[in-house]
Amino acid sequence: MSRDVAEHRIDARGHALAASLFETPGSDTVVLVNAATGVPRQFYKYFAAYLRDHGWTTVTYDYRGIGGSAPPKLRGFGARMRDWAMIDMQALIDWLSSEFEPRRIFSVGHSFGGQGIGMIEGPRRITAMVGVSAQSGYWGVQGGSERYRARIAVTALIPVLTRLFGYFPWSLFAAGENLPAGVALEWARWCRDPDYLLGDETLPLERYDAFDAPVLAYSIDDDDWGTPRAVDDMMRAYSHVTRRHLVPADYGLQKIGHMGFFRRGAEPIWDEVICWLEGVPTAD
Repeated sequence: MSRDVAEHRIDARGHALAASLFETPGSDTVVLVNAATGVPRQFYKYFAAYLRDHGWTTVTYDYRGIGGSAPPKLRGFGARMRDWAMIDMQALIDWLSSEFEPRRIFSVGHSFGGQGIGMIEGPRRITAMVGVSAQSGYWGVQGGSERYRARIAVTALIPVLTRLFGYFPWSLFAAGENLPAGVALEWARWCRDPDYLLGDETLPLERYDAFDAPVLAYSIDDDDWGTPRAVDDMMRAYSHVTRRHLVPADYGLQKIGHMGFFRRGAEPIWDEVICWLEGVPTAD
């Protein structure tokens, strides 16, 4: 983390998104890190710096309404979860393509970051995607006691508190960022559907058919959100999926959970990701 990180504001249809650029000058490869729900871009800085030090320019950013992309007040801020994919991810890909003209664009998507990437336009600009616990959010496929907590959250807690506060005050219950009302309510609705977002016919689901880049999809043994079943249920939307299941002890770790993939100490897994991405063929 000793090298400078450049901060940018990226226009996404009139809304400025905060982005951090971990640049390797002259690199022909850029990596876009698409965050999980309510997770600010700073959380991914060690992973991004590791990829930069490998030689790949890497970008982290905040979706609209989150972290540095949040307005002064969330109440009344108009945003839906679909906007994070169809507008924000799209804006970053457009900016990277224009700014760097890379030979390869890799996407690393954590949870929603790997769920929503299939809704972008022009998916052939993505050379490959790695999904980390990029799972169906349907409460019924979560593991352990998380299944029951998720059911309460998406059927009662999120709808009630969002309407009461004008946004979802997630920071009262967990380390996540507060969510704009439209994001929280759409997410909760998807999580009540056994098909999750793939059951929402108002979304451009046909775009998943055009997303033909290779996908490496991880489930994690001690992650009750990213169970094998939940990941499989979401990954059926993509055409070319390689599945891997992570067991913490195999990498000398005591735990990984839903967040530990991107924490320091997970470098052996990051090396595996780099190796897989390096092996993806490109049309030169």
